[in-house]
Amino acid sequence: MIYTLRHLTTYRYAKTVRFARCNLRLQPCDGDGQHVIGSTITVSPTPRSRQRRRDFFAIDTDTLLIDTPHKEFAVEATSRIRVERVPLPEPESGPSWETLRSLALASPRLGGEGPAHFMFPSRRTPVVEAVTDYARASFPAGRSAYGGAFDLMMRIGADFRFDAKATTVSTPLADAFAKRAGVCQDFAHIMIAGLRGLGLPAAYVSGYLRTRPPPGRPRLRGADASHAWVAVWTGEAWVGLDPTNGIGVRDDHIVVARGRDYGDVAPIDGIVSSSGAQKLKVEVDVVPDGEDLP
Repeated sequence: MIYTLRHLTTYRYAKTVRFARCNLRLQPCDGDGQHVIGSTITVSPTPRSRQRRRDFFAIDTDTLLIDTPHKEFAVEATSRIRVERVPLPEPESGPSWETLRSLALASPRLGGEGPAHFMFPSRRTPVVEAVTDYARASFPAGRSAYGGAFDLMMRIGADFRFDAKATTVSTPLADAFAKRAGVCQDFAHIMIAGLRGLGLPAAYVSGYLRTRPPPGRPRLRGADASHAWVAVWTGEAWVGLDPTNGIGVRDDHIVVARGRDYGDVAPIDGIVSSSGAQKLKVEVDVVPDGEDLP
């Protein structure tokens, strides 16, 4: 499947911003069963400087410095991506979770793909005893690690309520878990914390999920959204699991970045020199070939 992807982010400020420094992580990555055919990022106002680097986790990051006074900041990322993933493993395949934990600890791979970087707590995914206990129910002795992770994904999808008003981007994981409500970021963080509490590698993945309009209805501009899910290590590869929707990751998911938690992969972050309120608007379109952009 080939997709055209458009992601428009607009900030409007109550008072003039005279200086801003920000990082953009908006370009989909090659690998994980996908190939980037082309990608561009346009910014308004024009930055005084713009540098691209690839970080330890192979995330392409654009760092901008803007010193033109402005009350609106807009970033539009457009890409064409081919996605052709291999079939998912059988749910109970692969080594037991006890064996996989030992394999991860013994793995000599220390690059950004290695499991060692995804086994331990991070700022947004601390080990929380209640979350570890919740995850442990999916991992009886001897069970396949992938089978347990798949079961945990399904339980989160069934037990937690999607509610965009229940949490914010800064809500602590323990609070979202206690509420049993939140958004994809919360569900991914909870699943990751549960797996890491058991000593199993798990990564946070940011990207997009293709959605389909109801039969007979046109696709609405900006109706899609950015998304987050989990990648679990099977001993040989990373496999995506989406706890928000209770599905394995196939060709409807587009990967932008993978890291330890949201902090590693935030689409846009940085600082602005100003005061007063700001408004944020995000529009995302994920359009397969054969359909027109709205």
